[in-house]
Amino acid sequence: MDETRKTNSLRGEEFKRQFFAGRVIDVGCGPDLVVPHAVPFDVEQGDAQWILNYFEPNSFDCVHSSHCLEHMRDAKMALAQWWGLVKPGGHLIIVVPDEDLYEQGAWPSLFNPDHKATFRLGGQQSWSPVSYDIDALVRALPGAEIVEARLQDNGYDRRLMRRRVSRLGRALHRIAPDRREFLEGLMRRGLPVYRVNRALDRIEHWLGKPTDQTLGPAVAQIQVIVRKGLAPGAA
Repeated sequence: MDETRKTNSLRGEEFKRQFFAGRVIDVGCGPDLVVPHAVPFDVEQGDAQWILNYFEPNSFDCVHSSHCLEHMRDAKMALAQWWGLVKPGGHLIIVVPDEDLYEQGAWPSLFNPDHKATFRLGGQQSWSPVSYDIDALVRALPGAEIVEARLQDNGYDRRLMRRRVSRLGRALHRIAPDRREFLEGLMRRGLPVYRVNRALDRIEHWLGKPTDQTLGPAVAQIQVIVRKGLAPGAA
């Protein structure tokens, strides 16, 4: 939740001055624009899969997208479309969930069933049938110069991470909202079940229920910054 806000808290003012000074578009921004002057582009504005239908090529100094690429029907094609918006000398900044930290070995995604792809950083084998190496994807873009490609796991407790989610873990995940709603109803009636709630959380985790740590302050993502090289002969 509020992933752009959380990511911006890690970047600092120098990052904003360096990458967000010019004309910026924020793809898949929702209500959480990366900077106030960015052009918003979400489902209300059109289909990000074919964003070049809405803007001229080479028309933005920075194309930013946080937690949107994993929702695209064709991630590779969408990335190529977004790259087409970047001016020579400009930047593409992509933030995607890390498949191990976020999906935790479960596909389809337990925490966001609209995810259509997962992402890793590096060429290792993946458990996911829809996995992309985001580093390889951006390196294949014409004129791409990698500025940064790194995992961001600030606030993430790896002791709570699952490598695989068992059938029991999936079942506990499915019933957890009903259990939580029932206990919260008891608490609203004044019944002291706080300790019961915490105890059940610990028991369910021990039994294999996965935890979405990004619902709190943690991030579980990969950030890639790519510069588009100047055309031959350009200053």
